[in-house]
This record gives sequence, C-alpha cells and structure tokens, in this order.
Amino acid sequence: MSRTATSPDALASLNDAQREAVVHFEGPILVLAGAGSGKTRVLTTRIARLIEHHGVDPRHILAVTFTNKAAGEMRERVARLLGAEPEGMWAGTFHAIGARMLRREAPLVGRTASFTIYDEDDSLALVRRVMDQARISTKEWAPKALRAEISDAKNALVTPEDYAQRALHPVERAAAVVYPLLERALREANAADFDDLLVLPVRLLEQHPDRLAEYRRRFQFILVDEYQDTNRAQYRFISLLGGEHGNVLVVGDDDQSIYGWRGADIRNILDFEKDFPAARVVRLEENYRSTPQVLEVANVVISANTNRRGKTLRATRGAGETVTLVGSLDERDEAEFVTTELLARRAADETLALRDIAVLYRTNAQSRSLEEAFRLRAIPYRLVGAVRFYDRREIRDLVSYLKLIANPSDDEAFRRAVGVPKRGLGESTIEQLTERARAAGMPLLAAAGRPDLHDGLRPAARTALAGFSALITRHRERAADSAVDELLVRLIEDIRYEDALKAEGKEGLDRLDNVHELITGAAETVIDEGGELGLTPLDHFLQRAMLVTDFDRQSADADAVTLMTLHNAKGLEFPLVFITGLEEGLFPLSRAHDAPNELEEERRLFYVGITRAKRKLFLSHARSRRRNGETMPSIPSSFLRSIPESFVEQRATIRLRATGRAVLPQSAALRRPGEPVVRRSSRWDPDIDASQDAPRFVKGERVRHPRFGSGTVMELSGTGRETKVTVDFDDEEVGRKRLVVAYAGLERDWE
Repeated sequence: MSRTATSPDALASLNDAQREAVVHFEGPILVLAGAGSGKTRVLTTRIARLIEHHGVDPRHILAVTFTNKAAGEMRERVARLLGAEPEGMWAGTFHAIGARMLRREAPLVGRTASFTIYDEDDSLALVRRVMDQARISTKEWAPKALRAEISDAKNALVTPEDYAQRALHPVERAAAVVYPLLERALREANAADFDDLLVLPVRLLEQHPDRLAEYRRRFQFILVDEYQDTNRAQYRFISLLGGEHGNVLVVGDDDQSIYGWRGADIRNILDFEKDFPAARVVRLEENYRSTPQVLEVANVVISANTNRRGKTLRATRGAGETVTLVGSLDERDEAEFVTTELLARRAADETLALRDIAVLYRTNAQSRSLEEAFRLRAIPYRLVGAVRFYDRREIRDLVSYLKLIANPSDDEAFRRAVGVPKRGLGESTIEQLTERARAAGMPLLAAAGRPDLHDGLRPAARTALAGFSALITRHRERAADSAVDELLVRLIEDIRYEDALKAEGKEGLDRLDNVHELITGAAETVIDEGGELGLTPLDHFLQRAMLVTDFDRQSADADAVTLMTLHNAKGLEFPLVFITGLEEGLFPLSRAHDAPNELEEERRLFYVGITRAKRKLFLSHARSRRRNGETMPSIPSSFLRSIPESFVEQRATIRLRATGRAVLPQSAALRRPGEPVVRRSSRWDPDIDASQDAPRFVKGERVRHPRFGSGTVMELSGTGRETKVTVDFDDEEVGRKRLVVAYAGLERDWE
C-alpha cells in the first residue's frame, strides 16, 4: 500500500509536536518552528491531510511561501503524498499571489490584466521622472532615498494623504510631494511596482466587500510560512482573508526574524494570539539538521535576547565536532585561513563536496578578500547576491522590448528600448516627444506613431520614431499567439541586437551568451495557471521574470563553495559553515547599539548563521580590517561573550601568533566593565592593548574625526568599550553624528 498523508506510517514518522500541528483541523494555530525542525514537512503533510482526510477541495487552500522555489517544492511534495497534483490550490509568495489576484481584478485597481510589473530599477527611473516634473532636485534629494521613504509608507499601508500629514523632516516632505505623483504615473503606465503587489490586493479586499466575501469563500484554509518576516501589508492581507473563518496556520520562528529593515514586524508573530485569541500554539524544538555542539552555541547566543517567545533546540543527531573560534591578523589572513582549512578538510574527507561549504559574512563588501583568496587557490565559488540574471544590461534591454510589446503604455520600457541599439534619438528628442505625448494625453509609444506630433524634429528622428513604432506594432501582433522564445528570436533579428553585442568585443560575446540563456529560459516557461485569465504567453513570462529571486536562481548542482551574506543564507543548510568578520562594529554593526531592537535583530542574524551548519562550524574574527579605505583595529564581537569557553575550540592563525598579540574573545578584549583580566596558561599572550578603556571625553569638548573633521561633543552614554558620543560637526553637510568611541578614531582638537 502506498504511503499517504493519512496512513499510520506518515503520521508515525512525525514527532509529537509535528503531529499535533498536522492533525489540527479547524481554527487558528501558531507553529513556532525552530531552525531545522522540519516545518516544511509539517506544512506539506498538513495540506495533504486536509485534502485526503478532511475532503477539502485544493481550490479552497492558499499556501504562502518565502520564495517561488519553495512554493514549487511544496506543490511537488504534496503531489507525492497524494499521488496526484493538488489542482486549484494557490501556492506562492505574497508578491506572486498578489500579482495573480490583481490580474483577475485589475479594473478594480485602475489597471488592465496585462499591467507591467516594475522592478527596482524601473521604479527608481520613474521616481526620477516624477521628481523632474515636480521640479525636485535629484542633487538635493537622492531618488533612492525618496523611493525608500515611499516604499516604507506603502508597506505600512500609509496613503499619500496620510503620509503628507505626518511628514515632518525635509526628506519626508519631499517624498510627500513625489508619492501621489508616483501613484498617478504608475496608473497611467498601467504598471505596478513590487510594493503595489502587496498594497493593491489589500485595498481591493478592503474597498470591495463582494470580492472579499468571494475570496474568503475561495480560501477556506490558509497556511503561511516564515510568518515572522511579514510586514504590515502582508499581515493585513492574511487577517482580511482569514479573519472570519479563522482557519489560519502560520509557521515561523521569532528567533529568525531578520528583515526589520525591510519593514518586517516581529510583533506579527509575537502577538498572534491577540489577533486570534483561540489560537493553539505548537513548538517545534527537535532539530534534524545540526550536531549538539552547534546547537548549544546557537541556544546560548539567542538566549541573550529578551524580545522572544522562548524555545530551546534539541539535537536528534549524534555528537560531532566542537565549534572552532579563530583569530586572524587581518581580512586577508582570515580569507587565507578559510581556503586552507576547507582544502585540508576536502583532502581528509573525499565525500565533502565544494557545494557542501558556505562562507558567510555580514556585508557584501567583505566578499572581496575572500574572492581574491579563492581565485588565488583556483577554488570554484559562487557569489550569491551578485548581479541577478534579469538585472544584467543585455537582459534588461530585451525585457524592455517585451514589456513594451505586452503593455504599450509602459513609458519606462519605451525609454530604454528606443535607445538600444542606438537609433540617433538623443535625450532632447525624447524629451520633446514626452512633452507632446503628455499634452496629448497619450503614452510615448502612441506619440511615436503619430507623425503630426513630430513637427520640428529632425527628419532622421522622425524616421527612427516611426520605424520603432512599426516594429513594436508588428511584434505585438505576433505576441498574441507566438511562443515567447520565437518572439525573442524574431525581435533580436529585427533589431540586429547580436551584431550590436559582437561589436563590443569579448565582453559583448559574454553578453550574447546571456541572451541565448534568456531565449532558453523563455522556451522552458510553462503556464501553470491553466490560462484561466486569458493572458498571452508573453504576459506569463514577464510576470515570472519580474518575480524571480536570487534564491530561485541558485543551482544546487554546481560544485562550488557558496559565498554570501548572512541574510541570503536564510533557509539554507551546509555541512561546513564559516561565519567571518565577527568584530564589534561590523557584526553587530555599530549603529545597532543605538537601538535595542536593532541589536537583537543583529543577534538573531548571528543565530541564523550558526544554525545553517550541519556538522562543523567556524567562527572567525580579525585583529584589524580595511574599512572605508583605511586599516582599522578591531576587537571580537560582543556576541561572542555569551558563549562559554567550554563550548568552543579556540585557535589563532600562524600570522597572528607570530605577532605575539593573539587575543581570546572571552578574555581582555571582551571584558565587561569591572571584570579582571584572567591570564590563561596557553601559547597565546593576552592582548593588553585591546583591553584598554576607550578614550574619555566630556560634554562640550572639541574633537576631531579623521573623516568628518572637527566638532563639539554634545552627549555621552555608556561606559568602557560601550561608550557612545554624539558630536555636532562643524561641516553642515556632516551635521550631527552618534558614534561608538572605540571605533570612531576621535582625537581631542587642540587647535
């Protein structure tokens, strides 16, 4: 007999907590799932049980995942449990589900079903355009800063009107002018940015009770993964859909909430019972990933946080190696240690593949020294978080054509496409066309096809505009029934794009390889919505292209070491993990000390990194590191203080030992105020210099900073290495800064 979701074997293979979450039927339930505790198994088995045991139609199930890849894997696992596809079930990210809902209901939010999804670059270009129209200087206000302000407001469901009333600071007042103009420009372009994919569905459900009632009837059971990372808009979306029937299961780990800077609100998971008072709470604490040695470090690190529900991971695996804490001389020495160690381990264990190894760091800038070391040793590596495939110039060029073919109102796509390959149309010509199109109340493409709007333009420009308009019209007709790869091939031929790339030499040939990969990707696109919306293959392809993430692009088959930031490591696991750069001011970042919530999020990020390791974990720090162009002394991260010495094996690199100034993280450098220096009998000498108190300043004293210049001390707080100082710098462009004295490099200004 085949094993199904309801068979005794399937339930017997679950632990008690997992089984409790799976067999729960109606009503709200919060599953606090620790790292490596089998939450995906719980989600998929529960979905299969709802369908098979309780007779729930898959059409009545909505499953929200963190990545598109996770949604695909969830669907595959449910299909294996059922022996058939769960046809009709919606599974995807919040953005993907929002996009799908908006395609159905586009007229109710001022769009058509073929609206364009703007990525970050598209949105930023539109912000610049709106700023120009509003005569807001892009030199005075960075478009990225205003875009970020507006994005935060959208995700918090703050309307342009409410935002304008709350705007106090100059940057907020500038954003308040741009916000409503940006919204209008998006509607006129029949476009939606990424934030709209969250905000517009909420607006739809709030403003149209009949649609809300319909979607509540449709989605009678809702499951949400990674609930700790939801923002206000996502929270509101789930509460609207599930608030009436209450059949909402959310899975998450408050100890892995690391996206506060993106608007994620940890209170959504901490206060779940306030929204659903009858909620059952289940804790998944049995860890199937890591050794006891890794987990004891993880547990003790995260226990220092106070803003948490509380749980303790328990290992199901046997004992393994002790966690190793490594001191190095500088970032190059640290990188040399990483490469030497992983090569030695590979030589000792033939089963250890390069893909089994990950090197994690806090900021992208740290990858440089690591990449150099890997290249020097000829060790294959892949850099996660580098330029996305769809962000590459040649791909953006061709996608802009496809966007314009799909949506003739997309002015941003027009501006990019009309310039590649070059047609002799300069900025002046496009600006003249823009003014005439705006006066006529039409998109740029329509204006390009209107000879009566070309008066005064050079003959060559008039010819180029007419030819471009005819080109898009031809391909728009083809797009109605052509496969996307066929459309791309014809388009590339018509605009002679290959010739343009070949003219760029070797770099152009590399770009041409990416163009061929785009065609391959288009050929592999499969429409899985069953054509229910009547969209063209091109519409589906563009939606997928805009919603794809770095996670979805990773190939597990590539035998290469993975280099990435700790944020990008979320949800992954590796037998061997190195966490580098564990130095105060770098991890945690200096600014985190200004707010307890930020410091706790940094600690959660450290916890995420630790729990990526399955068998062996290395933690490393450097005595000095080049930052902002200059070499700065470093001390080990304060996060290491909570780890008992018995939990780790401590090592120093050869170069650090040669200086005679190696430092134990639990000793002098990390002493709390008032603690004595404990000298240990080892081959290391305590680092006396690193244990010196930070310089002492007084309020009103004049100081000089190596980068910001002279200023006056206005406030002081903290003691010893935790001392912070607020300085009003003389340079008005610098203004007031709050600095950690130990890393600021401040000197008394005797002039």
